[in-house]
Amino acid sequence: MKKTAFLFLLISALSFAQNSLLEQKINSIIKNKKATVGVSVLGFENGFKYDKNADKKLPMQSVFKFHIAAAVLNAVDQGKLSLDQKIKLDQSNLLENTWSPLRDKYPAGNVEIPLSEVIEYTVAKSDNNGCDILLRLLGGTQKVQKFMDSKGVKGFQIKYNEEDMHKDWSVQYENYSTTKSAVNVLKKFYDGKLLSKKSTDYLMKVMFSTSTGLNKIVEQLPKNTPVARKTGASGKNEAGLTGAENEIGIITLPNGKHYALAVFISNSMETDVVNCRMISDISREVWEYFNK
Repeated sequence: MKKTAFLFLLISALSFAQNSLLEQKINSIIKNKKATVGVSVLGFENGFKYDKNADKKLPMQSVFKFHIAAAVLNAVDQGKLSLDQKIKLDQSNLLENTWSPLRDKYPAGNVEIPLSEVIEYTVAKSDNNGCDILLRLLGGTQKVQKFMDSKGVKGFQIKYNEEDMHKDWSVQYENYSTTKSAVNVLKKFYDGKLLSKKSTDYLMKVMFSTSTGLNKIVEQLPKNTPVARKTGASGKNEAGLTGAENEIGIITLPNGKHYALAVFISNSMETDVVNCRMISDISREVWEYFNK
């Protein structure tokens, strides 16, 4: 056997063994949990891939705010919108009984704020009112779908806004992604294949500032690890079922390299604490894999 062929087989065997070890550790985390757990990992520089239930179409919840923000910034790149343009806030778009730090900041409305502020609240603070303001500005969810389709994003569907999901629990399942789709779209984003460099840098900065879900991907990572991320959560219905507890992110390693991680937990009868801890524990194991 030629030396190059032997080395290829050796590297392949080592990669398989390491992947199997990660598989064992993730399986031990989700073992006996009453939930569907999808996991995808993608190493940006080394091409490493790990998938678990990665082709299942699972509800995104607020993870879709990444896709929405990207579609808005694409319109900015095309000159159709501007980050400086003013958005009027009033009682018609500051709905009650929904998660909205934007409404908390401007409870009376009757103010105009820049589009950039709406994007930042929507992504970094997962504001539901901000999300629907962005969708109305775009012309609806179909505009986000069309943009993602145009970029070759597979395994993704968006049909309903936040207000719709609050009215009908079941429609969240129509806003779905696979975890494989999630890490692949993050790689496209990182590579500058979704947006201009200016918009990519801007959205990356916003995602680095995300303040929600501190008990998920970032919880067990070393302090100050750069993670550009987006969270999503449905809460529980009257039967105690969690539709979605999710997070996607781009993690920067100490050596300057990167990987994308997506963990979607769906149809779970576990507690919120257990659901989030699964994401946290999976994130820790993936981090340790890349830092061996």
